[in-house]
Amino acid sequence: MDREILSYQGAKLLFALISFLTLIEGLCIIGQSVFLAGLISSLFSGRSFFSEGDQIVLFFIAVTVRYLCVLLIRTAAYRFADRTSSDMRRIFLDRLFQVGPKAVKREGTGTLVSLSLEGVSQARQYLELFIPKLAANGILPVMILVFVFLKDPISVLILLITMPVLILFMILLGLAAQKKMDDRWTSYRILSNHFLDSLRGLPTLRYLGLSKIHAKSIERVSDRYRKMTMGTLRLAFLSSFALDFFTMLSIAFVAVSLGLRLVDGHILLDPALTVLILAPEYFLPVRELGQDYHATLDGKEAAHKLSHLNNHLQKEPTNDNAVSFPEKEWGTGSTMVFENISAAYSDGNGKEALKGISFKINGFEKIGIVGASGAGKSTFIDVISGFLKPSSGCVTINGSQVTLEDSDWHDQITYIPQHPYLFSGSLKENIAFYAPQATDSEIHSALQAAGLESLVDRLPRGLEEKIGAGGRTLSGGQEQRVALARAFLCNRPILLLDEPTAHLDIETEYELKETMIRLFENKLVFMATHRLHWMDQMDRLIVVDDHTIKESGTQDQLILKNGTYAALVRSQLEGIL
Repeated sequence: MDREILSYQGAKLLFALISFLTLIEGLCIIGQSVFLAGLISSLFSGRSFFSEGDQIVLFFIAVTVRYLCVLLIRTAAYRFADRTSSDMRRIFLDRLFQVGPKAVKREGTGTLVSLSLEGVSQARQYLELFIPKLAANGILPVMILVFVFLKDPISVLILLITMPVLILFMILLGLAAQKKMDDRWTSYRILSNHFLDSLRGLPTLRYLGLSKIHAKSIERVSDRYRKMTMGTLRLAFLSSFALDFFTMLSIAFVAVSLGLRLVDGHILLDPALTVLILAPEYFLPVRELGQDYHATLDGKEAAHKLSHLNNHLQKEPTNDNAVSFPEKEWGTGSTMVFENISAAYSDGNGKEALKGISFKINGFEKIGIVGASGAGKSTFIDVISGFLKPSSGCVTINGSQVTLEDSDWHDQITYIPQHPYLFSGSLKENIAFYAPQATDSEIHSALQAAGLESLVDRLPRGLEEKIGAGGRTLSGGQEQRVALARAFLCNRPILLLDEPTAHLDIETEYELKETMIRLFENKLVFMATHRLHWMDQMDRLIVVDDHTIKESGTQDQLILKNGTYAALVRSQLEGIL
């Protein structure tokens, strides 16, 4: 039994409802068997068909009520599965948006996309089928066994002996199938990530003349997944055949026993027919469970993965001392204070990513966050954005202690990473991602401000040209301009930039610089970068080294101080001169 399924909201109530309906279904199964056996026995003894009208009516009532119960069970299970799977997807996507890009990189984009699309559908099928099968296997065989005992104890003995054999066989096959499914899921995850990475890198591979060689790698990974899938299917077909074979063999034992005793006169026709009709019904829940087990194994694995990731990606509870987030939007008079903030990533090693940082921000300052690679610049941005929860310290905004994981804080932020994500859709849809209700004139103003007019003019379909996965490939600079257009369009008061130009050549970066400086106007800006020519546009610099703040001040102050920042400037100048 999968106990985790009962932990979902509404699962226990559904199980109670389905158990009640299954109990009624069991009574109907016994009733229809009794009425059908009585009708056949009466006809066999020479009575006319029309004289058995009561038996016929009762039989059809039992059949009708039985399948009405089945319909209600399926409807209730479908609604539960549909609601629960939708909640799974919503919570899963909410968690991803909360924890940010580092978690996506850690788990693999392909894996997460497959889970949110195919995985949720498979989990829905699993949730829809499993609870009804669980209730049926726990109730129907017991009811039938008790009734058959009243009719023929010898048949009960046969049924009792054969059922454990079937269950033991199912357990052995289930363990084997679970092992194959674990291997297959691992292979599927590798295939998903490998395919997505290959798709993204295809232009580079073609440019280097390596696309055909890389095709062999894709073929190898795909062939491995195909073999594992075929192995799982072979096991499923084998178990279905074996289950049907043993079930028919068990029913045959019951039939032979009844037939021999019927000939000898040790049992009457009516109870013998009743037992014989009920024998297949006794094994039916087990057979259906065995058949659906393999069909829902993907869904079970996907449901467990989603639950695990939802718990793993879930943020810690917010600080009990934190009050409600200030309703006022960030403005010129706003202040934010970080007091002794430390943070660590949840990778199990306990190493601090930031150690005891303290600083104060006023209004629409432009803050440059600089430091060597690995010093903690991106972690700094993750804490400010709310992607990483501090392990100690506190943050206050306008005098109120807050938690930066709050959605009200997120709604004020525009985040531009090193590699902006382009969704599979038109250029217009990508620009309007944060403001889907924007008018055409607003979108045009945003792309004009971001310097995308020349690109739009060159595209055959203009703003309706499809980009992203399966669409037109854009250069790194063009991707950043799309991200800038999004920022111009949504016009939020806080802008976070995490190495936005690190992957661009210096010429492209200087082309973007003028556009980005215009975007900085009337905004609080945090820019993490190792390219120091941006510091001329910053009001204040925060120098991060060894995961803590080493220096803070204007560029002129830090150069005169001749400390960590001055050493960074000298090292970059030595690389140029």
